[in-house]
Order: sequence, then structure tokens, then C-alpha cells
Amino acid sequence: MGHLTSFLHLSNKLAHRGHKIFFVHPTNTLSKLEKFNRYPELINFKSVTVPHVDGLPLGAETTSDVPIFNQNLLCQALDLTLPKIESLIQEIKPHFIFYDFAYWVPSIARKYKVKSVHYCSITPSSVGYLMRGENPSSEAEMMEPPPGFPVDSSIKLHKHEARLIVALHSMGKNSSNSGSGSVSFTQRLLLAFQDGDAIAFKTTREIEGPYYEFVEHKFKKPVVLAGPVLPEPIESSNTEENWSKWLEKFQEKTVILCAFGSECNLKKDQFQELGFWDLNLLVIRFFAALKPPIEAETIEEALPEGFKERTQGKGIVHSGWAEQQLMLSHPSVGCFVTHCGGNSLSEVMINECQLVLVPNFGDQFINSRLFGGDLKAGVEVERNEENGSFTKDGVCKAIKMVMNDESEEGCKIRANRAKWREFLLSKGLEDSYIDALVHKLQCLL
Repeated sequence: MGHLTSFLHLSNKLAHRGHKIFFVHPTNTLSKLEKFNRYPELINFKSVTVPHVDGLPLGAETTSDVPIFNQNLLCQALDLTLPKIESLIQEIKPHFIFYDFAYWVPSIARKYKVKSVHYCSITPSSVGYLMRGENPSSEAEMMEPPPGFPVDSSIKLHKHEARLIVALHSMGKNSSNSGSGSVSFTQRLLLAFQDGDAIAFKTTREIEGPYYEFVEHKFKKPVVLAGPVLPEPIESSNTEENWSKWLEKFQEKTVILCAFGSECNLKKDQFQELGFWDLNLLVIRFFAALKPPIEAETIEEALPEGFKERTQGKGIVHSGWAEQQLMLSHPSVGCFVTHCGGNSLSEVMINECQLVLVPNFGDQFINSRLFGGDLKAGVEVERNEENGSFTKDGVCKAIKMVMNDESEEGCKIRANRAKWREFLLSKGLEDSYIDALVHKLQCLL
């Protein structure tokens, strides 16, 4: 779902310049996407039914509908949409088609003389570090950067992270199913990068210059940067207005917002170790938008004993939808505890709240090193090297560091946060990148 949203943000930037967009999406996602469409006269939604594959929950359409290690089945369902996508290309006859996981798009695009662009929703630093070839690296190899990776980088993986990445690279490789089931997740990504006419990223040279150059050299094809692709302002709903009224009770920059995205299910013990709701450790106000942990069906049964009594009027743990973009911009929110998803980081970097990083999977590990290490714009929570667990003390330590004016290191991080926010919002920056993107794409025709 996050990738769909990211593609729609780019669609708005292109439509603003008069380009016509046909936006292909799974049928049931329309209600979540429509509100982001700023140019309905130019952006036309095209619904595609995702075919059912044995083993998938009925109605599954996006990665948020399935556990991470069953996503190869969703990839198989995606591949079954090929005939529909080909018929749309025949009907529309576009100049370009943007894609990500559908590695077969370039081959059908070429049949109709359409240029294909792999618009990658993850960062060049993530692609450069994680894409090591078709065969998964060992844990030890994955802990170190690949040959030729930028030498000044802060990016490395911890042991528990490397173990998860190696498992992800193997996903789907030994499937007994025919067809797309025999394509591993790594092969799918490699083909997506290798076969298109160009690769595009949502980033800037100032933030990831050495990484995008590394990727361009690795795949030997044009890499174009779309700039920050800032999300458009959105209007609040009745639900968001209720949260806004609750936030208004508190002083500026005193509330902690915690959100881990639509796919992250923590283990119950880690859910309880988030710790900012333990008032013995840190007296704060908080709003946490979290899914129930793995061992629980509801948020209520997972909360620590005595939670409601300790936090009455001071905090909320919410398992439903909350409009993160609106909440991050609220004056009362002073800190954001995030899983380091790409969209979340894009949203927080243009707001004033401080950043605490708790990556959970895949490219989130790389994002955390990029923003916490290279950019020095946030603090990553300390974790156990072997199993990746964190403690209440570790979470509270990170929060105190970025929010406490008396911390010298915290002051430096806040200054960097302010610097990068000013840069991303600087006049003309985004327009210059989008205009350059359009020009470079037109040169491919």
C-alpha cells in the first residue's frame, strides 16, 4: 500500500505539469487512494482484480494483507494480472509505464514500443547495499557493504538483521509451484532493475548522491532522481479532527507519536517494551498507532498490566487508521518513533518533530542507518546484536536524547534535523528535480 501511495504522489507532480496519468491499482484500494488524487481530470484510476492463488487469504491484494514470508504467493497473484496489464497498454498506448515488482512489464512494454521505468520505492542506499546478485549472501557477507560501496557510508547490518535479509532473499526460491512461484524475491527484484529502460528514485543527490551513482554503475542504465516528492497536504476527516482536539490539550512539542506502519506486528514482549508509556521511566504524553502484536488479537489484551490506570488522560494506543501525515504536523507532537518506512520518513522530514528510529525489516534497516548515521538526523534505539530485541530503557534513552535540551548530542541531532528540513522545503528544489526527471524521460523517447 505504501508503494501505491508513493506512486500516486509522483503522479500528482507529473499531472501538475499537464501529463495524463493512468493509475493501475488493486480494486479495493481505491477508497484509500482517491483522497490523494489532486488532479482527477488528468489522473484516471484503472482497477485490476487480483486473482486468487491457493494459500492466499480471500481478497488479499497488498502486502499488508499477508505475512511477510507468504508474500511470494501475492507475487504470483500479481503475475497473473499480466494479460490485463497488456490489454491496458494496447488500449492506452502510453509513452511510459512505471512499475516496481512486476518484473515482466518491460518485456510487454517493448512489444508496443512503450518505455518502461522501474520507479523504486526504496532508496538507492538500500538497493546498493541489499542487492547482491541472485544467490543470497551469507550472514557474515551481508553484515558488510558490497565491494565498491561508498566508503564514507554509515551503513552496515547487525547480525540479526543480516539473518532476516538472507531469509528474504531466499523467499520463493524453493517453491514447488510452477510459473512465477519459481522466481525468488531476489530474482524478481534483479529482473525489475535489469530489464527496464531506466530506474527512478524518490531522493536527491544531496542526500544520496554516492549511492545512486553506485546503483547506476551496478545496473549500467540511466538512473533519474525525482527529488523529495513531498506528499500533498490532505484534508482532515471527522476522525482526525477528534485526534486533533485530543492533541490540543498538550503543550507544543510534548507528545510522542509512535507508528509502525500497516505491516509491522511486534512480538508481545517487544510491544510492551516500547516503554514510553511506562511513566516510571519517562513522564510524557503519547499517541501510538500500532497493530496488535503477533500473540494477541486485540491491542487491549496486549497492553501491560495497570496500563490504563497509569496513562489515564496522558496517552492513547490505537489499532485503527490514523492519518499520520496530519498528526506529524500538529504543533503538540515533538517526537516520532518510527519503523523507518520510506513514506513515514518522507513525511517526518518536512515536519519539526524529532526522530527515533526502530527499524523492523528489510530496507528499514538501511533507512535507519542513512537517517541516523549518514544524515545524523535521528537516534536509533539500541538493540541486542544477536536477536534484535530492545528494552524500555533503550527506547526511553533515545527519546530523551532527541527531546532533552541539555543533551549535547541531542542538540547536534536537532540542528541536523532542522537543516535537512530547511533543505527539503527550500524554494524550487522539488520543481527542479521533477522538471529534470521529465526532461530525461523525454530524451528516452
